[in-house]
Amino acid sequence: MKPFRIRLTIILMALIGISMTGAGITMAQLFKDSHISVLEENMSREIKLLSGTFSFMDTSSPDALNYYTEQAEKISSLTGSRVTFITKQGRVIGDSEKNPREMDNHSTREEELLAAKEGIGRAIRYSDTLDREMMYVAGSVSSAQGFDGYIRLSMGLDTVTEGLNRAWMIMAGGLVLLFIAATLVSYKVASSMTSPLEQITRVARRITDLDYDARVPMKRKDEIGQLATAINAMADSLQAQLKTIRDNEDLLQSVLDNMTGGIVMINAEGEIALLNRAAERLLDVKNSEMTGHSYKEIKHHYELTRLIDDGVSAGVPVHEERSIYNPVERIVRLDGVPMIQDGCSRGMLFLLQEVTEIRRLEKMRSEFVANVSHELKTPVAAVKGFAETLLGGGVTDEKTARSFLQIIYDENERLNRLIGDILELSKIESKRVQLECSPIHLIEFFDSVLETLSKVAEKKKITLSSDVPAELFIEGDEDKLRQIFMNLLSNAINYTQDGGNVRVTVVSIQKKDGTESVRFTVSDTGMGIPRKDLPRIFERFYRVDKARSRSSGGTGLGLSIVKHLVELHRGSINVESDLGIGSSFILELPLLQEENQ
Repeated sequence: MKPFRIRLTIILMALIGISMTGAGITMAQLFKDSHISVLEENMSREIKLLSGTFSFMDTSSPDALNYYTEQAEKISSLTGSRVTFITKQGRVIGDSEKNPREMDNHSTREEELLAAKEGIGRAIRYSDTLDREMMYVAGSVSSAQGFDGYIRLSMGLDTVTEGLNRAWMIMAGGLVLLFIAATLVSYKVASSMTSPLEQITRVARRITDLDYDARVPMKRKDEIGQLATAINAMADSLQAQLKTIRDNEDLLQSVLDNMTGGIVMINAEGEIALLNRAAERLLDVKNSEMTGHSYKEIKHHYELTRLIDDGVSAGVPVHEERSIYNPVERIVRLDGVPMIQDGCSRGMLFLLQEVTEIRRLEKMRSEFVANVSHELKTPVAAVKGFAETLLGGGVTDEKTARSFLQIIYDENERLNRLIGDILELSKIESKRVQLECSPIHLIEFFDSVLETLSKVAEKKKITLSSDVPAELFIEGDEDKLRQIFMNLLSNAINYTQDGGNVRVTVVSIQKKDGTESVRFTVSDTGMGIPRKDLPRIFERFYRVDKARSRSSGGTGLGLSIVKHLVELHRGSINVESDLGIGSSFILELPLLQEENQ
């Protein structure tokens, strides 16, 4: 802004200088014209005075030339002017400066011509005789003494020029002083005009640099003050709008970052414009690395990339599922829609949702329904078959009839157990089961459980034993824990040959994070579980030895119920087994349950 201030000062100074110079020239011209006019009037009066008081001589007299020359010299010494006597015919008969005999005819001189017409004539011209600029004033004079001609007075303009030069000197000095004063005033005026503009410009630049807190501290009421007020109002409006935009951006970013589905936005040029966190995790890429690059660079998901390419190329909605491997197989549903604005395509927006778990649950549901149907069908078919035989009268032997009735009764019991386990598992999986926790003295708890199973173990001559610390307590739902260990111990007894051992071991564990837990180990010396079956034994209706499981009265849901009840207590369960040696089920439960559990 300072160069502008300097330019403005120079312009003001130039205007003042031009004005002062023009005024000076005008004043000088007026001074010169006024001075010449005064000289002319004085010389005219002198001519008139001479015409009335001068003693004229007849111009035809032989002494006329000498007489008029002498008189001209006398008058010149008195007036300080050059005096010339000229006849009507233009002949010079007397001059105070030069010999009349050597002077040419003056009949054509401008001042004589004007004097002949108007009585008084004036002319200013350069005199070759005197070698300077002269002013000539001639008056027409006619005398009874025999003079009929002109009296001409002339005076050099040196005095006028000298006066004019002195005036110019004085004026120049005044102009210099005035110019200096004008310079200071101009600079101050320019500063008063540009300083507020400089301040406004600085604030405008700060606003341009996104500093929306900048304001113009100005209270003026003039146009500049109104401009400052407008700048401040604009900054307030921009700040409010920017805050709204940032709040909306933060809200949108928060929504995108916390969406469970992946969002991929592809612009009209086929470049990735946006990837949210879910898409980054799903595709195993980084938003910072992929933004601005072609979607075709997602090369390690070929099937997905090809589906995106089909949607982008055709510009039509896409609704498909594809499997990706990252590193395990994951099923992804891709929904893509074209982004249309003002009739023009802006690219496509894709929503990626992992449906692996949904499809797994759907498969499990289908398998569950099929397994339930199969498990229910077996006892129902048995009951129906034996009942039809009895009703048909084909069995007359009472012992055989009672055998059939016992089978019907056993199958009915098995059916009841199966239905009960299905209902129990359904309640647990739907989170409708609430724990009623209380302190449990574990040694008393296992004494009770083992006593309940002792009769079954005695029939197979299986030894039941436990190793439980005498003073160890745990917080949990006693009924649910009883259900867990009754299932585990019953399975251990069922799958252990006669004369084997089943043992329960309990130890307290201190974890690194300071929390305490209790580890339970239910081990047997049974047939063991093949390694290939270990990952699936907690699945519903999964049996290692299907024939033996049914013969033992198992429903195939026991271990699945156990796993859910353990997880309900925020615990974990694992199994270790060797064929022909035995199996060990290892449970780890927290010593204390959370209050909201």
